[in-house]
Amino acid sequence: MTSFSDRTKASLREALLDAATELLTEHGFTALRMADVAARAGVSRQTVYNEFGNKASLAEAVVLRTTSEFLEGIRLRVQDARHLLDGIREAVVYTIEHARENRLVAAALGTGAGEDLLPLLTTKGEPILTAATEVAAGQYREFEPSLSPESAALLAETVVRLSLSHLVMPTHSADEAAASVVAVLAPSIGALTTDSKGIS
Repeated sequence: MTSFSDRTKASLREALLDAATELLTEHGFTALRMADVAARAGVSRQTVYNEFGNKASLAEAVVLRTTSEFLEGIRLRVQDARHLLDGIREAVVYTIEHARENRLVAAALGTGAGEDLLPLLTTKGEPILTAATEVAAGQYREFEPSLSPESAALLAETVVRLSLSHLVMPTHSADEAAASVVAVLAPSIGALTTDSKGIS
């Protein structure tokens, strides 16, 4: 059972993350100030520093929480898929559609104020890539137990990277992007499962 102090600490952390998310969406990363986060959350600036250490760690925590929300949404949609390719298609469609509706991601992709958030999705996006790859690889092996852990991780990372690419340079609808990802990966999935079966 979670103690009262643990619940209070978790509630404080969520309040700080909410405040930081709002400020990042409105003003971007460069203009983010710990004092502003504290003021919006109704706490002292030292409280923010005690919880996150510095601005970069705070921004990373915001990104990881947003990533977690995305991954939970993907999990719920993929779990009812008929097979692996359907699951991948559902994941890509959800990722793109939800990203366009999410204020933080939309700010990173489409506004002047939030353009300095884009590296958190791309050049500094390793935490996102790692978390998403681990979750997706586990789901893929549930669909195709013959996939080795290495093959599942390779496939998952490729899907994540392709999805991020479609997000950053949106030239197609979510359905069209998902269809192209599936079309490209279908032969690879066949090869990876065949190789795994052969090895075993």
